[in-house]
Amino acid sequence: MNNLTLHVKRKWFQQIQAGTKAHEYRLYNNYWRNRLEGKTFDQLTICLGYPDKDDAARRITLPWRGYEIQNVKCEEWDNIPQTVFAIRLHAAQ
Repeated sequence: MNNLTLHVKRKWFQQIQAGTKAHEYRLYNNYWRNRLEGKTFDQLTICLGYPDKDDAARRITLPWRGYEIQNVKCEEWDNIPQTVFAIRLHAAQ
């Protein structure tokens, strides 16, 4: 099974867990282009930090729903617009 694992901070993890965050963002740069472009995954695992392998409470496993390229402002990037991979977390409504 091909899995993409993303590590996030607590506030983002809690929003994903509550179902209120629709996308997880990764900067559109060479590192993430190499990891994502042209690839398909079976599932997406979101981790709160870097948990032990048996710490299921700090992991969320979702089906892979792909990504889109977006321009977003985020407090993590001082609200400066950035081009990102917007990885879909939930089915489109």
